[in-house]
Amino acid sequence: MLATKSISRRLLVSVLSVYFVLTFAVTCIQVVAEYTTTKNYISDELRTLENTFSASLTRAIWELNTPQVVSISEGLLAIPMIEGVLIRDDQSELLTQMGQVSEFENSRSNTSTGHGNVIHGADGLFGYTFPLVFEFSGRSTHVGDVTLFSSHHVVIDRIIVSIYFMLGSAATKTAFLIGLFLLAFRKHLTKPLGDLVDQIERIDLDNLGTAQLQVTELEESELSVIQLSFNNLIGKVSSSQDELKQAQKQLLKTNDMLDQQNLMLEQEVAKKTANLSQAMMDLQKQKYQLETQQKNLKEEIETRRETEKELVEKTNQLENTIENLSLAHGKLVESEKLAALGGLVAGITHDVNTPIGVGVTATSFLADRLNHISKKFDDKSLSASDMKSFVSESRQSIDLLNNNLSRASELIASFKQIAVDQTSEAVRTINIKQYLNEVITSLKPKLKKSKHDIFINCPDDLDMKVPAGAVSQIFTNFLLNSVIHGFDGRDEGRIDIDVKLDGEYVDIIYKDNGNGVSEEQLAMLFDPFYTTKREAGGSGLGTNIAYNLVKQTLEGDIEASSKEGEGLTYHLRIPKSLENALPQTHR
Repeated sequence: MLATKSISRRLLVSVLSVYFVLTFAVTCIQVVAEYTTTKNYISDELRTLENTFSASLTRAIWELNTPQVVSISEGLLAIPMIEGVLIRDDQSELLTQMGQVSEFENSRSNTSTGHGNVIHGADGLFGYTFPLVFEFSGRSTHVGDVTLFSSHHVVIDRIIVSIYFMLGSAATKTAFLIGLFLLAFRKHLTKPLGDLVDQIERIDLDNLGTAQLQVTELEESELSVIQLSFNNLIGKVSSSQDELKQAQKQLLKTNDMLDQQNLMLEQEVAKKTANLSQAMMDLQKQKYQLETQQKNLKEEIETRRETEKELVEKTNQLENTIENLSLAHGKLVESEKLAALGGLVAGITHDVNTPIGVGVTATSFLADRLNHISKKFDDKSLSASDMKSFVSESRQSIDLLNNNLSRASELIASFKQIAVDQTSEAVRTINIKQYLNEVITSLKPKLKKSKHDIFINCPDDLDMKVPAGAVSQIFTNFLLNSVIHGFDGRDEGRIDIDVKLDGEYVDIIYKDNGNGVSEEQLAMLFDPFYTTKREAGGSGLGTNIAYNLVKQTLEGDIEASSKEGEGLTYHLRIPKSLENALPQTHR
């Protein structure tokens, strides 16, 4: 059987596709040409109406006979091709408007030349506008203008029969051509080709001598050439098969004779060489074993000597490396603390400069106003309004100075306390909620560049007796890690710090809704020198320092949990007072 996508079907689809596209294009061009011709004809008819109604409309407007103007307009609108009528006087005042009128015709058309103009409006409207000129005593007076509108609906109504005829003609020709092609392809290609395929499928490969194609409907075509060539090929294949069978029989006889001769020779050779080979193999085996044992013994002795020497060298190197790493770790931790303090100083300096700069500006303005009012006082030209204005401006300047100096004082106080704590390990009593707010205040220069929100849920009267510097360092690292790592690529984020008292311990849960970390990254979160921002200058010591401060300095416990895309959470459990601290149970 023929495949689903046969040659005849492909040829038929290709030919008919081209014919359909050409027919469709020609039909569309004919429709457009018919539409354009009819539209131009209607426009010419609108021009003809100018000669018919111009005189009567001109006289009616000249005589101010508005009822007659309306009557003529109604008569015009009754004409099938007219969709709307617009008549105005010489001052562009509307006299009458009937039917569909284009919106852009609300302004006066350009009829000053004395000739009509073809217009094109919105919603498929088009028309013709012409002036009304009254001739009296050899003088021409412009008394108004008339605009007649028609639409594409009128054009389509006139050409609809022609369109149907063109479409019907195209459809009839297409259907006739499809039928003609189907019959021709079936007779001259599909049926003969199908007969060829059927005969080929019924060929018996074991009896090619009788396998000849016989299709009588091929006539003198390419398919008949294929049939003849296939029959010749079958004949040659059949002859080759007969020759091959004869050659195979002769080859089998020759192979049998050779196998018998080879077998006899192999038996004779095997008998003569068996004894000699056995003796040689025994001697060679003994020699190989002795050489192998001697070589292994030498290699083992040499390996032990080299291993012993390397172990001594590695031990010395490891001892030196451990000592150097201990020193380097201490220096890196100290550098990390000083770097954080340096960043804090730079940020606070920038934030303090702003209110101080505002204060200097307010002071300068107040001095200028004081000099101005003093000069007026000396000149005895000082008025009550000047004094009132000076008092009002002075009060505003003083309020501005007070607000900005208070802000600077608050920033410096927070910075002073946090800076002193971070460089000291002294134990003192702190209100944990107020102290966390001071830490956040000291970090405002870094936090204000983003829209992240920080919420603290903590009792107002919860006091702790701990090294305040450790608490400051821990939460400084947490907050900066959230901003740099957790909210990387985000404009807004949320950080929640929940603090509650549990007996002699304080439970603190720090949580952000940032990017989170994977299970592999979480397993190495507290490892020293582990960072995902190595190329951006990250040291990988932030969380390690926080972990050591909680475990060693505060004698507490810390855990971290996270899922990618769901933020990172730290759970801290710290003694309320180090003097009353109890042994911690790791959870």
